[in-house]
Amino acid sequence: MEITHLNPASLHSNPAFSQGVLVSGAHRTIHVGGQNGTDSSGAIVPGGFGAQTEQALKNVLAVLAEAGADQTNVVRLAVYMAAGQSVDEGYAASARVWGPHPTALTVLVVAALGRADALVELEATAVIE
Repeated sequence: MEITHLNPASLHSNPAFSQGVLVSGAHRTIHVGGQNGTDSSGAIVPGGFGAQTEQALKNVLAVLAEAGADQTNVVRLAVYMAAGQSVDEGYAASARVWGPHPTALTVLVVAALGRADALVELEATAVIE
């Protein structure tokens, strides 16, 4: 088994964590760490929950692309959304960015996220041959 840490140049870097992890063996598994709606400098994008969800999804896709994968390889997506946000707004953002690629999905409403200015955080697991 080989573990490769994924940190695409299009995302901000932090020495405390990797944006994703690729596990290679018989199949390769990608674990995408929690993605907020941040730009490449690490700043939260303006525009509220929908805009942050779109950017967080784009960030997930960037990590997947780093390992040669895309949303069709995702077997699980977890969405953590700050209380008071509209899940329908999140689904609309997903339709715009993710497209018609349903996967196992968990949506949790939480009191707060690790970043006080973040309204959404996404985790994904993908498998590729």
